[in-house]
Amino acid sequence: MILLKQGVQGLSVTLQSGLSWARAPAAVLNFNCMLILLPVCRNLLSLIRGNFTCCGRSLRKQLDKNLTFHKLVAYMIALMTAVHTIAHLFNMERFNNSRQGKGDELSTELSELGDEANQTFLNPIRSTSTTPTYVVFTTIAGLTGVIITLALILMITSSMEIIRRCYFEVFWYTHHLFIIFFAGLVFHGAGRIVRSVKTTDPPHNISFCEDQPANWGLIPQCPIPQFAGGFPQTWMWVIGPMVLYLCERIVRFVRYMQTVTYRKIVIRPSKVLELQLVKAGFKMEVGQYVFLNCPDISQLEWHPFTMTSAPEEDFFSVHIRVVGDWTEKLMSMAMACAKIEVPLPHFRIGVDGPFGTASEDVFDYEVSMLVGCGIGVTPFASILKSIWYKFKESNPTLRTRKIYFYWLCRETHAFEWFADLLQVLEREMEERGMGSFLTYKLFLTGWDQSHAAHVKVHFDKDTDVVTGLKQKTYYGRPHWDNEFTEIRNNHPTSVVGTFLCGPEALAKTLEKKCAKFSVVDPRGIKFYFNKENF
Repeated sequence: MILLKQGVQGLSVTLQSGLSWARAPAAVLNFNCMLILLPVCRNLLSLIRGNFTCCGRSLRKQLDKNLTFHKLVAYMIALMTAVHTIAHLFNMERFNNSRQGKGDELSTELSELGDEANQTFLNPIRSTSTTPTYVVFTTIAGLTGVIITLALILMITSSMEIIRRCYFEVFWYTHHLFIIFFAGLVFHGAGRIVRSVKTTDPPHNISFCEDQPANWGLIPQCPIPQFAGGFPQTWMWVIGPMVLYLCERIVRFVRYMQTVTYRKIVIRPSKVLELQLVKAGFKMEVGQYVFLNCPDISQLEWHPFTMTSAPEEDFFSVHIRVVGDWTEKLMSMAMACAKIEVPLPHFRIGVDGPFGTASEDVFDYEVSMLVGCGIGVTPFASILKSIWYKFKESNPTLRTRKIYFYWLCRETHAFEWFADLLQVLEREMEERGMGSFLTYKLFLTGWDQSHAAHVKVHFDKDTDVVTGLKQKTYYGRPHWDNEFTEIRNNHPTSVVGTFLCGPEALAKTLEKKCAKFSVVDPRGIKFYFNKENF
């Protein structure tokens, strides 16, 4: 045992391995708390993704996983907080035992330093009659530690998927406890619980004095050790990300204050609301999304929606499916406006964005495979509209030679959202002699007996009875092995971008299929999987 080593001299005697168990997780916490805010700086990520030429396809794919990275960092913060907290609970017990003389002679002598004049203390427990619990709730380090731990527990538990889906408001408001978390984190080190030896004149001879604490201050080689708290370092780790995030929120507030006008409000089948909006200086790319806020519903709630309009249009649109309290209230307000014919706009809406997604890269591939589920078709509606404009204007920069589009819906009414768009594309491609450019397959995954009978009666018609398109609707789910095999046979040397906006289960399936059907030969076909993440 060597007393008074560099950094935390003396504490290792009293706390033993508990000191390492507390300080190592603290260092990991500092690093992770530095990272946690960066993945949610949406404007920063969009800037990196869209404007920096050095940002290649591989890096963009990683940027699209920003929320996954955010969650992993949060889990590491939770784990390290638990280890750090438990270690310090044991440490406080050891401090208390040493103060009461229950430890060895050396730790007892160290704990008693500071009781007399011209002495500084090492042990933060300064009374033999106190308890570790009292110290925890009456010191800066202890109190801030309790506060940030409670805030972290609330944030983590309210972020569970079942809470986010069923009680989004609980998740949204609770997540803003991060302000308290970071404030407590910055002040946590101000308590300076971890104390180290200051240099004395004459210096304390470590090897000579550690075995004779009774002679400290009595012989020249062993002056009484002087201790001082370590300088707080956490703020140096988090100040940069905090400034970046503050700038992010300022940009969001400025965008929120910009005027947004309604061009058109459409009530679609299956409880889908279409908003066509106009905002000065608004520029978008295909597949991007925006966050919407309606102050009449909630001042703080923002919800993401993929835009369904094309960049070539003079407005931007979103299709909103009613699935919760916020969307239900928005739909009710829109229907009320339609019934009483109130001039637009009747209710204010704030828009933050646009923000980049994986679907932006769709035109970077020779062949694109688009898979949408239900309302998840929205980013691909934007892409298909943009394709129509590019063909209409004979845009020479279009690199894509073939698009495969798959749309899975549970009910027939859902196909009415964009069936008219597909009809226009179908007709336009045929008129230009490019009917083979777009292959689309619509899959109805839910139907009843009466619907099946109706389809049988009209089976011989030229157009589909559900959509009115020439392409007949498929019933059931796609057999993905057959679909990937067909694409591989048609494009044996191409690079295929597979894009999904849909559930996680389907994402795992498609990602495995992309790996399975990619050829090892550099000249063979390659499938690259991309998924929308909000």
